[in-house]
Amino acid sequence: MIISKNATNREDLPLIIISKTNLNMAYKKVKANKGSHGIDKMSIDMMLPYLKEHGNEIKEKIIKGKYKPNPVRRVEIPKENGSKRHLGIPTVIDRLIQQAINQVLTPIYEEEFSSNSYGFRPNKSTHDAINKTKEYINDGYKYVVDMDLEKFFDKVNHSKLIEVLSRKIKDGRVISLIHKYLNAGVMIKHSYKDTTEGVPQGGNLSPLLSNIMLNELDKELELRGHKFVRYADDVMILCKSKRAANRVLENIIPYIENKLFLKVNREKTKVDYVGKVKFLGIGYYVYKGEARIKVHKKSIEKMKSKIREITSRRTSISHELRALKLKRYVIGWVNYFKIADMTNLLKTIDSWLRRRLRQIYWKQWKKTKTKFERLTKLGIEKSKAWEYANTRKGYWRISKSPILHRTLKTQTLRNEGYLFFTDYYKSI
Repeated sequence: MIISKNATNREDLPLIIISKTNLNMAYKKVKANKGSHGIDKMSIDMMLPYLKEHGNEIKEKIIKGKYKPNPVRRVEIPKENGSKRHLGIPTVIDRLIQQAINQVLTPIYEEEFSSNSYGFRPNKSTHDAINKTKEYINDGYKYVVDMDLEKFFDKVNHSKLIEVLSRKIKDGRVISLIHKYLNAGVMIKHSYKDTTEGVPQGGNLSPLLSNIMLNELDKELELRGHKFVRYADDVMILCKSKRAANRVLENIIPYIENKLFLKVNREKTKVDYVGKVKFLGIGYYVYKGEARIKVHKKSIEKMKSKIREITSRRTSISHELRALKLKRYVIGWVNYFKIADMTNLLKTIDSWLRRRLRQIYWKQWKKTKTKFERLTKLGIEKSKAWEYANTRKGYWRISKSPILHRTLKTQTLRNEGYLFFTDYYKSI
C-alpha cells in the first residue's frame, strides 16, 4: 500500500488504517506469522469468524477513538546470560490492528529514517548492517563505541515517544490509539500490571515505534558528523582513534539520557578496537589492511550448545527426527553467517558433530550382540567386531575410534539424512 506524503495532515488517516485493503493485508500478515494466543486465548484460526461478527463494531470504535486494547500476556524467554527477556503477546485482534497501523505509518516514516538504520525496515537486513560497518572499517574507522541501551524496550519514555509521534502524525485519534496500546498493561500469570513505560516486545507495532524513537538518536549522530550503524537498539559508533571514540561516548551519553530519557548501561557500553567487539553475532578482523568478517566466539559457543541439545544421547528420538531438527538448524545458521569467513571453522565443527552422532549410534546399539551385528553388517571382520562389541570404553571415547570412522562414515551419515555445515555452505 502506497501512502501519500500528505496522509499525516488529512483527517482520514484512521479510515486508511481500517480500509478493506489495508485490513486484508494485515490479516494475511498476522495469519502467516502464526504466534501464540493473547489473554483472551483466541487462536489465529478463530480470528476470521470473530471479525465477521464483530469487525464493523471494532472499526467504528477506532473511528470514534473509543477502541480499548487488551493487556498483553507476559512470556519470559531465557537469555544467554541467564536473565530473561520479557515478551508481551497481544491478542490476535490487537495484533491485527497494530499491523494495520504499522502498514500505514511505515511508508510515512521511511522517508525520515536514517540510511544507517537497518533493523525492522523494508529491504534492509542484518547483512546490510554488518557490511556497512565493514565499509567504515575499510575507510579507517577502527575504533568503536559499542553502545548498550539498558533494557531499551522496557524503558522507552511514553511521553517522549508520543511527543515525537505528534510532530508527524496530526490525527489525534491515531496518536490516542497508539498511546492506549502503550498503556494497555500486562497480565503476568493472573495478575494485572500497569505499563507506564516501554514498548512490549512481541507487538506488531513495537519495532516501528522503537525505530521512531531511536531515529532521534540517528539524527543527532548525523548532525554531529559521526559514522554509525544501528540495528534496532544495537548501536555502533565508529571513530578513527580510541581518543576520539572516548570523546564521542562522553558527549553522546547526556543527549541519550537527558533528551531521550533512555538509560545507557555503562558496564556494557565500551570503547574498543573493532576486532574485539561483537555486532549482531559476528566479529571483525583486519587482514592485509582489509576488514574481514568472522563468526564471533560467543556465537560459536551458542551454536555448539544448540548442537549438544539436538545430539544429546539422553534425548530419546528417532534418527529421522534428529536429522530433520539438525538440518533445519544448519540451514538457518549457515544462511545467517554465510557472509563470514568460516571454511576452516565449519570443517572443525563438522568433525565434532560427526563424533557426537557416532556416539549416539553406539549408545543405541547398546547390547553386545547388537553392536556385533551392526559392525559386521557395516563391513568389519567378525573378530574385530566382537572385540569392539565387548569393549568397556565410554561412549565418547569409542566415538573417535577408527572402527566407527570406517563404519559410520561421513557418507553413511549423509545417507541417514544428516546435513553437515560444510556441505550446505558449499551448496549456497
